[in-house]
Amino acid sequence: MKYWALLVLIVTSTHIKAQEEIALEDDMRPVWEVGVFAAAFSSPEYPAAGQRQINVIPAPYFIYRGETLRIGDGSIARAVAIDKSWYELDLSLAGSFNANSEDNEARLGMPDIDFIFELGPQLRVRLSKFEFEQHGKGELFLNLQARAAFSTDFSGFNKRGYVFQPVLSYRQRGWLSEKTALSINLSPTWATEKLHNYFYQVDNDFVTEQRSAYDAKSGYLGTELSVGLSFNATEDIRIFTFARASLHSGAANEDSPIFRDKSTYSYGVGMVWQLWESEEKVSGR
Repeated sequence: MKYWALLVLIVTSTHIKAQEEIALEDDMRPVWEVGVFAAAFSSPEYPAAGQRQINVIPAPYFIYRGETLRIGDGSIARAVAIDKSWYELDLSLAGSFNANSEDNEARLGMPDIDFIFELGPQLRVRLSKFEFEQHGKGELFLNLQARAAFSTDFSGFNKRGYVFQPVLSYRQRGWLSEKTALSINLSPTWATEKLHNYFYQVDNDFVTEQRSAYDAKSGYLGTELSVGLSFNATEDIRIFTFARASLHSGAANEDSPIFRDKSTYSYGVGMVWQLWESEEKVSGR
């Protein structure tokens, strides 16, 4: 059990570290790097939840930028099938934290929400490149992601349906200075009924005076708009912060008694300390 927890900690930190990565096509990066990652962030307990949770993650991270296998470089892990100058087809992972229903007013007495992992293909298309006289370089991407979702309490895994998430992503190096980087992402999400059931279904066994029965359905889950900023504090230490608005107005299950807030927010701050890296460098990965 403790080994599973350690694995999740490392994988989760690698995933969040990967989201902090804002490397452009021409950037030279080490083939591999190892370091320490720490972050603290506040977020809703589940999509459209009325209550929040705070998570703190200190953990090691590992990044490898190979020809076909890439770990921690833009996602947890990617097996690259096609890599061209303007598009890339790969396999990506995503994940989210668990939530204790006993601490959530809307879900009190219901089963907990376990850790959720997602796995599936991604088509990454470079739409445009920008070069600014005083503010560095930028790139605009469209990422088309389709993933299968699974939940786990580390005693077993349960399939939770499928997710489709197109992401319009802009990233820029040298936004305020040579040491700063900016990222902006816009991502609507749709999911099958099984994942919506996991969040919003209320079976008869869990009906109370304040919580009526509800049969969840598939469809639109919400749209996220996120902004991230990072800068080099030293040659080996990078600080980053982010803010994200999740907009759930018009979601398929906004009538569920567990659906509490049409607009939720997440924010956090973190630090990446690179301890070792390869002498060999690569660009565009």
